[in-house]
Amino acid sequence: MMHSTYIQQAPSSFKLNQTLVANAPSKDEQALAQAELYSHLETQAEAVATTQDPLTARDRRIIGEIIQVKPESVRTIWIEGGITVWVQLVGGGRLPFDRDWFATRVAQVKATLPETPRERNQRLETELKDACTVFGLYHGEIDYLVFGTKVYRNRHFVGNVWCNGQEWYSNPRKYGLDGVAQTAVGAIALLGVRPAVA
Repeated sequence: MMHSTYIQQAPSSFKLNQTLVANAPSKDEQALAQAELYSHLETQAEAVATTQDPLTARDRRIIGEIIQVKPESVRTIWIEGGITVWVQLVGGGRLPFDRDWFATRVAQVKATLPETPRERNQRLETELKDACTVFGLYHGEIDYLVFGTKVYRNRHFVGNVWCNGQEWYSNPRKYGLDGVAQTAVGAIALLGVRPAVA
């Protein structure tokens, strides 16, 4: 079966190259438009996807001590190819480090830094939750300034438990003598509570 296609040719007065050149924007206008587009995209990206900083102040302190710069000059880090740790600095520039060497240094520096209040509270809260599980208790809202709370069993108040960072204290009443223990389990046991049976 034959198929025919109709092709229309441009008139002889049509000058393709001259039309394109006459309508083409100059390189300056194109560069300006491109810069404007990039600026617009950058502004929208910042507005839409405000990313949360993955590094904490403590992370920056650790990295700053390892590479001997001020902590606030560390922008971010990432691992490339599972081998190289890159540290991006705020003022520009990147520093590469061997991943294993960097991990070893992080562990060494972490061991020398004092525990932050937040880390302390997280550690104490974990210890308290574990102790409450042993005795079948639950705790109320924690006052993190003094790290203290009330513990309950079956909606009945059992006592107060708190920690000063070195020792745990408990008291079955609001007033009276406080029991002192080295662990949260010990402090709750001083309230006269028996461990929960499975």
